[in-house]
Amino acid sequence: MLAWMPFAGAAADWPIAPGEFSSQAQSLTNYSCPEWFRDAKFGIWAHWGPQAVPRAGDWYARNMYLQGSPQYESHLKKYGHPSVKGYKDIIPLWKAEKWDPDALMALYVKAGAKYFVSMGVHHDNFDLWNSKFHSWNAVKMGPHRDIVGDWKQAAQKYGVRFGVSEHLGPSFGWFAPSHGYDQFYEPGAKLGIPYDGADPKYEELYHPANNEPFRWGPSWYATNSAWHQEWFNRIKDLLDQYQPDLLYTDGGIPFGEVGRSLLAHFYNSNAAAHGGKLEAVYNFKDLGTGEFIPHAGVEDVERGVLKDINPLPWQTCTSMGDWFYSDGFKYKTTAEVVHMLADIVSKNGNLLLNVVLYADGSLPPESRQFLDEMAAWMAVNGEAIYGTRPWQVFGEGPTVAAAGHFKENTTYTPHDLRFTAKGGVLYAILLGWPAEGTIMVTSLAKTGDAQVNQIEQVELLGRPGNLKFTQTPAGLNVELPAQKVSDMACTLKITGKHLVPVTLSR
Repeated sequence: MLAWMPFAGAAADWPIAPGEFSSQAQSLTNYSCPEWFRDAKFGIWAHWGPQAVPRAGDWYARNMYLQGSPQYESHLKKYGHPSVKGYKDIIPLWKAEKWDPDALMALYVKAGAKYFVSMGVHHDNFDLWNSKFHSWNAVKMGPHRDIVGDWKQAAQKYGVRFGVSEHLGPSFGWFAPSHGYDQFYEPGAKLGIPYDGADPKYEELYHPANNEPFRWGPSWYATNSAWHQEWFNRIKDLLDQYQPDLLYTDGGIPFGEVGRSLLAHFYNSNAAAHGGKLEAVYNFKDLGTGEFIPHAGVEDVERGVLKDINPLPWQTCTSMGDWFYSDGFKYKTTAEVVHMLADIVSKNGNLLLNVVLYADGSLPPESRQFLDEMAAWMAVNGEAIYGTRPWQVFGEGPTVAAAGHFKENTTYTPHDLRFTAKGGVLYAILLGWPAEGTIMVTSLAKTGDAQVNQIEQVELLGRPGNLKFTQTPAGLNVELPAQKVSDMACTLKITGKHLVPVTLSR
């Protein structure tokens, strides 16, 4: 292992590559989202690591030390008491023995992904790359592979943009339960006996003993300045080694000036690597966890959408199932993903979707089914997604989507439409197939001005020929073919002159 000293590095050592951006918040507001991201619309994420091994879902490395939690009980039965068999003993079981990044990337690209994001490090403090500053990494243990590096090679082979995600900032307080002990009697309990996180031999993984609070809100990130330096060193190493075009942080910008320095370094380094043109995307969240500076990056909404068209590009991140593989977890259907994608793109956003992997790196059947179904849908309807921009309104229909983080279970009807636009063409994505065989687009109603909404042609993507339509003061009524194109969603391609949304009195 590397010779490790707790939080090595000189105090306040946050070097920034030369360039336009600095650690000052005002400097970061000069950021502008690159066109590649705005055109891409759909990305796939491998939110994957040792926590997939127990098949018990997200935050396993923390919750297995919370006596009475389902993950504690599961760990006790499968592996033993956490005073002896802790998270350190899960890591060697993550072998990724069936992982084939090239084969997976081929499926992801066929399913329509234009960018791919690799987990870099989760809250579990285990680096998935050849880390210079941390011995607990995937090259030295577990799979004994450079997970980030191999994912990047596969992404480059298939011509998709590459990103990394870092969830390291909260780890210092997040992992504190590993230093605890059983506090009440139940079968298998060992009252008062410290868990393995309290053993100084494993301090590099579990962090030094500390009383930093961990809770939602500003204290999501620890105040320990030495930890801030450790975070900076490791994430800068991740960026410098792999030069991604996207960095995702699970929260706001961590640690004030420390995090802003890291972000400035990312932007300046990326611009230098692209001949002075900034191609970098930084995903961060407005959740009160860390610093959120409008215009400094691309806002990410976790498991949710925005209410309306956002003037700035943004992103939803979500998962098909639990964030790490979990037995019995309900997966999203492909139709649910497609409906989210259409809603998000109509509002100037992108969708980053975690496609769940087993610990061994293979696909659960639900993930493989999704990729195949998504590939078929995108082959027909991708024209209405990629390279588009919002119309003047995002859509119409009876359903009002819940907006905000962790609100993603909206159920749409075939009479809900989402609009996108590109090259003078308006696309209306129907979130289902109307049983009556017609659809009324009320936003394209005939008005008293003959120059407005002159509809010339209506097509259905995936079916040759034009569709019949009539235009009245109630809307554009389109006759659909007798044979369905898709049960999930289908797209009208509408061409004409002076297409503007009409608001009807109701």
